Order: sequence, then structure tokens, then C-alpha cells
Amino acid sequence: MYPGNLYGRYTDLYFTTATVKGWKHLLKPDKYKKIITDSFEFLVKEQTVWLYAFVIMPNHFHWVWQLRGEQTLPRVQLRLMKFVAQSIKFDLIAHHPEVLTRFKVERNDREYQFFKERPLSIPIFTDDVAQQKIQYLHHNPTQEKWQLSPTPEEYVWSSAAYYATGDQRWPFLTHFWYGEDWPPKL
Repeated sequence: MYPGNLYGRYTDLYFTTATVKGWKHLLKPDKYKKIITDSFEFLVKEQTVWLYAFVIMPNHFHWVWQLRGEQTLPRVQLRLMKFVAQSIKFDLIAHHPEVLTRFKVERNDREYQFFKERPLSIPIFTDDVAQQKIQYLHHNPTQEKWQLSPTPEEYVWSSAAYYATGDQRWPFLTHFWYGEDWPPKL
């Protein structure tokens, strides 16, 4: 099965956004960004998804991905978000208990909540929409509001350099248009 456009139509391809509850800048430390990229890598290695693009911002993250095989969106999202939240929680307990208290909730199913209820996943059905979403997330760090990087490809916690230069920092990525043939072999 080829990633991306499959015989002129898309299947299980999404632009997803996960937002920290209250828009707090929980993801500012690199160690929390790494938890997210490690989670992406795990899902790709176990052949659950193809990951085409991502960006991790201080209070949210976006990614463009496609489910593989018989996976369901709610199940894969739940696994990803649960692992990320649990990993962050354990680090906060050990190193930043005062920050942990900011995420305490009165719920029967959990003591802490770090992200808004469900990540927002928008199905992608065309090349134009896929390109627009990938461009949008790559330019997020350069926005005046954030000013995290002068150019998209200079922001480390993103797939922008992969698309701009073939940078292999994130080996779990698959190029949306070229698949496994990116970057070109010299």
C-alpha cells in the first residue's frame, strides 16, 4: 500500500491538532517535545501510521498522518495522547510537582488533564488541502505571535527541514509526495 494519494483518493489521512488545556505552555521544554516525537516514531515503527508532517509548539502540536491497515482514528489518537500525557505526568511528579497542580481536575477517570478532550482531526481529501495544511504547520513557528524561528526549516521541532532540504533528523517521516524515495539518493 502506497502512502498519500492512493489511486486518486485518500483514505484515513488527517490533519490533527492537540491543544494543551487552558493554552498553557506545557510543551515549552524540549524534553516534552521529545516525548511527542518518540511517540510518533513508535507508531511509525509498529506500522500503525505514516507520519508526513508535524510541528510542536509551546501549547499545541499539529501533525499530518495516515492510518495504516485496520487502525481506527479514535484508538490510535487515544494511544498517542495517553502515552504523551502519562510521560509528562511522571516527569512533572518527579521534577516539577508545582506545575502538576495546575492540571488537577475533578473527574472520575483521571486526576490530571493536560490536553483538551480529543485532538481535532480534519480529514484530508485532496493534494491542495494536504499541501495547505503542511505549509500552515511548517510556518507556525515563524508567525509574529510566536517568533520561534526566522524560517520554517530552522525550527528543530518540525518536519519543515525534511521537506526543504531532505534533513533526516526525524527518520520516522515519510514524504507526502515522494514516499520512501525522499530524499533522492545521490
